[in-house]
Amino acid sequence: MILMARPSTGLRERILDSALRRFVRHGFRGASLADIASDTGCSKASLLYHFSNKEAILAELLLPISREVTALDARLGGLEGREAAEAAVAGFVDLTLRFRRELKLLFDNLGDLDSISELHDEFEDVDALKRRLVDAMAGRSEEPLDRVAATMTLGGMLLTGTADHLSFDDETLREALTTGALRALGRTRG
Repeated sequence: MILMARPSTGLRERILDSALRRFVRHGFRGASLADIASDTGCSKASLLYHFSNKEAILAELLLPISREVTALDARLGGLEGREAAEAAVAGFVDLTLRFRRELKLLFDNLGDLDSISELHDEFEDVDALKRRLVDAMAGRSEEPLDRVAATMTLGGMLLTGTADHLSFDDETLREALTTGALRALGRTRG
């Protein structure tokens, strides 16, 4: 009887999926590589063949968000006023709904971000991106009320989009997030 090796096709994706589930459930520090490997059905050595450590896995999980936020930032660059605010809200709502688990992971593990930013050149400065998103949501206004409202709105959208207790379908949540964010910014759809 000849034993065939289990194909490694998709192993990398299975590792990422397992890691994301475990990181969200147990926290980045609370999830072990051995548990991720076991959950994936591979050895720890196989896991380490694909990812050098947990930080590399975390970086890989967060890289798509970094790319998407950077792309949103680029789209917002030439917009001003109401147009900038509405586009920033719509874009961030979309990101929040597409990357719920990853954003929860990011939000819950902010202290571990320093170690992953060095692993990928593609990671933007998170604080700089956040400031530019706030600037767009504020409609490029420098008024304290507009800046504070934009900061609260960005944080509120993040917390609401990653809340486990909200079991609405995506379209209902999209509509509520968008309407609530625009209302918090003192704007209505128009």
